[in-house]
Amino acid sequence: MGSRKKQMADAIKESKKQIAFAKLNNCPTSPRKMRLVADLVRGERVEKALNILKFNQKEASGRLEKLLLSAIANWQAKNEDADVESAELFVKEIRVDGGSMLKRLRPAPQGRAHRIRKRSNHVTLVVGANNNTQS
Repeated sequence: MGSRKKQMADAIKESKKQIAFAKLNNCPTSPRKMRLVADLVRGERVEKALNILKFNQKEASGRLEKLLLSAIANWQAKNEDADVESAELFVKEIRVDGGSMLKRLRPAPQGRAHRIRKRSNHVTLVVGANNNTQS
């Protein structure tokens, strides 16, 4: 590997060290309901986001709180020497995508049937450290 290529690879590796992500796949909640809670914590600092999720009454907030704690743990695993409080972690990106759909039939009057779509979603949460060089 050439020296320039190695320097670039090291720079990319160092920049990826500042972010960590966690994924939640096939969560049995509709994406629309999950996005309502996800919009509350997008761009917030981690401590504030945890408080928002802890005291929110929606069912999706419990799942997102667990996911956020997982992303923080992933960041700690990458940066063992760094401290979470001093790093000023924030929710860099949170994305809610539609998952698979279970299709069920509900009986309707006069021998008909209505289709019930039980939706699920995939959530990707990215946590980043706030660097003083970028600010």
